[in-house]
Amino acid sequence: MEEIEIAIVGGGPAGLRAAEVAADAGCSATVFDGKPSVGRKFLVAGKGGLNITHGEAFDSFVSRYSGGDFWKEMIEDFSPVDLRDWCHGLGQETFQASSGRVYPKSLKGAPVLRAWLARLKSLGVEFRPRHLWTDLLPGNILRFSNGSEVRAKAIIFALGGGSWMKTGSDGAWLEKFRTLGIDCTPLVSANCGWECDWPPGVIACGGMPLKNIRVSVGKNEILGELMVTRYGLEGGSIYALGGALRAMETPALTIDFKPTFSCEELVSKLAGMNVNNWEQIRKRLKLSSPASAILSRKVYADCEQLVGEVKNCRIDLIRPRPIDEAISSAGGVKWNELDSHLMLKKLPGVFVCGEMIDWDAPTGGYLLQAAFATGTRAGSSAAQHLKGWP
Repeated sequence: MEEIEIAIVGGGPAGLRAAEVAADAGCSATVFDGKPSVGRKFLVAGKGGLNITHGEAFDSFVSRYSGGDFWKEMIEDFSPVDLRDWCHGLGQETFQASSGRVYPKSLKGAPVLRAWLARLKSLGVEFRPRHLWTDLLPGNILRFSNGSEVRAKAIIFALGGGSWMKTGSDGAWLEKFRTLGIDCTPLVSANCGWECDWPPGVIACGGMPLKNIRVSVGKNEILGELMVTRYGLEGGSIYALGGALRAMETPALTIDFKPTFSCEELVSKLAGMNVNNWEQIRKRLKLSSPASAILSRKVYADCEQLVGEVKNCRIDLIRPRPIDEAISSAGGVKWNELDSHLMLKKLPGVFVCGEMIDWDAPTGGYLLQAAFATGTRAGSSAAQHLKGWP
């Protein structure tokens, strides 16, 4: 049987970064992927502009992550500044947008991936596409669907979550890990739209934005915008509040359509009006078409009642959209199954990284940053493991 040093199972951003770090440490790294090529999820992430990280203050940055207690240490080891420097080292300059999001100047993922793969090949990283992992046997033996088997001194699993199945990230590994005795949280949609029961008037506004609003779920609130869809709501604000929504027995959010105005100011604007004359209300309050459609679902007795709804409009939600439509997933290997090196406590020499671990973060560069940071930790740890530690 072929014996190799470090096997990386999964060729997404976390797996490629783990291979790079291990190879930089002088180890022989081999990347196995079930698809004909690697980096497919990296390219999907860059489809609308490759948002690699975010430029906000460090303490605020790390607060965006749910899950383990050592995100601060993890991100310190490979920070947003480090990620930008890494990108510059590939010859891909970056810039920070007014939103704080950081992009390569090309905005595209393909040039970054090409330069990255060239670097990996120069480090001696070997790629074995069309190797779909099926089993982990005693003695760190990996078996693949094409019948091949290898024994590795260290294994890094970077198989992704459950979103974007076409890239190979289908979550099929979850049951295999449970069979190995690894406790995992079920994968669920994260950074996704939510369904609600819209009346026809709101459905007709599908594709229109709700801008300059405050969205709240319990004590969590965000100033931003949402997109009305035929099935419900999409957009960065609801993505960021997804964890709080999933924790609710009956998920719902509230919208303040006029966060810069007090109730008294809005009541004054409506003085003397018929509170169910929506053509006039829209003009007086400068409401968008979708905001008017949502608010006009009810009949109001007076200005105060209408303004109360403008400032605190509850929208009951039914469910998140299917996981394959989600930008990312939450759930995966529980943190208590891992040590600080991202090694599985029950399987010495086997590490995990990326979206396989049970964590969640909003869009805005946080997802890729976590993939790189956990890939860095896993690659470094696997290399140290080969040298007798841990």
